[in-house]
Amino acid sequence: MLAAEQKPISSPEMEVGFHDSIPAWKQILEPVEPFLSSVNQQLATQVLEFEPKIATFAQYALNLQGKQLRPLLVALSGEAAGGLNEKHVNLAVIIEMVHLATLVHDDIMDGADLRRGLPTLAATWGNEISVLLGDCLFAHALKLASSYPTTEICRAVSSSTNTVCSGEILQTLGQKNFSLSRAEYFKILGMKTAELFSLACDLGAFLAEAPSAVRRSLNQYGQNLGVAYQIYDDCVDFFGCERRVGKSLGTDLAKGKITLPILIVLERGSPEEKEKLKEWIRDWNVSRFPGVLHLLNKHGALSESRRMIDHYLGEARKQIEELPVTKSKFSLNALTEFLSQQTDALGVHS
Repeated sequence: MLAAEQKPISSPEMEVGFHDSIPAWKQILEPVEPFLSSVNQQLATQVLEFEPKIATFAQYALNLQGKQLRPLLVALSGEAAGGLNEKHVNLAVIIEMVHLATLVHDDIMDGADLRRGLPTLAATWGNEISVLLGDCLFAHALKLASSYPTTEICRAVSSSTNTVCSGEILQTLGQKNFSLSRAEYFKILGMKTAELFSLACDLGAFLAEAPSAVRRSLNQYGQNLGVAYQIYDDCVDFFGCERRVGKSLGTDLAKGKITLPILIVLERGSPEEKEKLKEWIRDWNVSRFPGVLHLLNKHGALSESRRMIDHYLGEARKQIEELPVTKSKFSLNALTEFLSQQTDALGVHS
């Protein structure tokens, strides 16, 4: 059923902050490596569907993808819910193309020059090409989604794409908004990041013809895992190791993004500290990063962020407790433990 020829699966070093525990990561991948290889091959085939000149840009965007967390979740959820088939491969391709489109657009908005050590599409060909390519990737993903005999897949993918883009808009509107609440912050995370995680888990179960209760459980697993992952990613910007991350720290501050570590200082700091932090963010200069880090450490931003990550990972694990014992269920649990280990490594700069 799945392609026998395997391409190398992306390693942890290809994603921001995921640098250690490579054997553990390989253990998570092991049950579905043939599936992920098929997804890689199908993505390469879909690139050829674009106009030849545009295919060059699409292939470049494909080269910037990370370790395929969303296709991994499609595979693990589908397998845990009853079994995989070729429809799951197509679904993983669709969701990954939507994700790639968001990355292309993110790099434009962030003014990023590098992604995973390579020049971004925008840095190489400019914003105009990048905007339009992102649009093409979105459109092509929806075209593929419409090929299913049921309209549910296309409707779900369209709805999630809308949610992700809306979450990005809300985050942009929230830049330098020092009255942003935790509830608003977590809402944004649920929309811009966790939405595709939950979509991958939900539709993976749907295509396996799982009962509605199993589908709901996997959906919520993905939602909680996605929120935890984004909190972790937000913490990497402050507490990661530049050598391991492969980019400069403090890039969220440069855009005025209000993430959980900053919210914690705004909650716990003295009036003078809060005003100083706001002043630094309003008129950001990289020389202020040590001062921000001092405030974060003083007010326990990392420990509180870890507590929230552990909370969401715990909720994710609860959602799959009733699933049958399989290798894929083990990998779903192991994925939460892996993220927990990576979180524990934050702040260690050896």
